[in-house]
Amino acid sequence: MSRLKHAVSFTVNGEAYELEVQSETVLLDVIRDRLNLTGTKGACRNGECGACTVMMNGVTVNSCMVLAVEADGSEILTIEGLSQVGKLHPIQQAFIDKGAVQCGFCTPGMIMSAKGLLDNNNNPTKAEVKKAIRGNICRCTGYKKIEDAILYAAEKMRGDGQ
Repeated sequence: MSRLKHAVSFTVNGEAYELEVQSETVLLDVIRDRLNLTGTKGACRNGECGACTVMMNGVTVNSCMVLAVEADGSEILTIEGLSQVGKLHPIQQAFIDKGAVQCGFCTPGMIMSAKGLLDNNNNPTKAEVKKAIRGNICRCTGYKKIEDAILYAAEKMRGDGQ
């Protein structure tokens, strides 16, 4: 049985791509295997853990649940696209500063979920932070340091941090 292929085009981290993909190929596999952007992690592959979180057209999505054909024409942002000219994004730096990284496997997805929140709410409450990352599972640190890092990043990005 031959598999149907589709031409897709999208922008990932500011770079345009045109690819042929099979109907059942998920965005996660394109990002990791075809574009070699391995910061986005694949774990559960059923939308439960958040390790594969990316932004598509400004909205966080589980890339394991998005077919590549559904992303056609989209603007995708992965963890690799956050840092600019060797300088970490404030959210990435906050995770380091606040010790919110342990094994690091969930970190890219957590950071992308945090970016989705902070892009729309630059002064979130702790409850709003918890809600924003509820789809991301961390098996190492618990969530206190992660929540603190996101609140710290919000302060820094607003310019009222220390």
